[in-house]
Amino acid sequence: MKNQNLFSLVEIAETIADNKLILGDRLVEIGISGPNLEATLSSIAMAQAELGHARLMYKWANELQDLNGSKIEVRGQTGKAFPTVVHTSNWISLIAGLYAVNLAVDHVMKVVINTNHPEVNTPFSKMLKEQEEHLLYSKSWCKQLLNDTGAVPKTFRQELEKVTVEVGKWLRTLENDELLISEKIITENSNLTTIYKETIEKLTSLGDVQHV
Repeated sequence: MKNQNLFSLVEIAETIADNKLILGDRLVEIGISGPNLEATLSSIAMAQAELGHARLMYKWANELQDLNGSKIEVRGQTGKAFPTVVHTSNWISLIAGLYAVNLAVDHVMKVVINTNHPEVNTPFSKMLKEQEEHLLYSKSWCKQLLNDTGAVPKTFRQELEKVTVEVGKWLRTLENDELLISEKIITENSNLTTIYKETIEKLTSLGDVQHV
């Protein structure tokens, strides 16, 4: 595998890991004073899973770099987390970030898995199953906030829009990465950004009638 392609793949792994590391921390810090007891307990449980996902992705990034003969030991986040996620400070922004990030990560990991690249060991199977639960939970809370009274729905839409813009830029970079496409790590015309935006728009228009 070309060094540049490997570097791009490591960047994907570290971006996912950084965001999940911070989300895990925020799920504890903010979730401990969640709107109700159920929300608090669920947040603590999800925090453990998100931190576990972060460790898994850092490990994968290290393994990829080791294949290139330049293994780097990661002792903390690498600075690739989305700014909105880093500055999450309340329940509304936490839910927006949790849903928006995990939705994007889910799309990216499935695209990488489906390309079935012979040199890319993707340790995602268990993580994807756990992520599905996180998506269902955060989507449920998104709907509650969108259907709330007062200023909550407007505030939630604003928070979701902020993180969606940042996530969208990342997805656009990936789907247009010629090296990843040429190496068949990301499929050409993967439409990551389009699929992501359509899913977000369906949620915010309350067109998604699935109940959790």
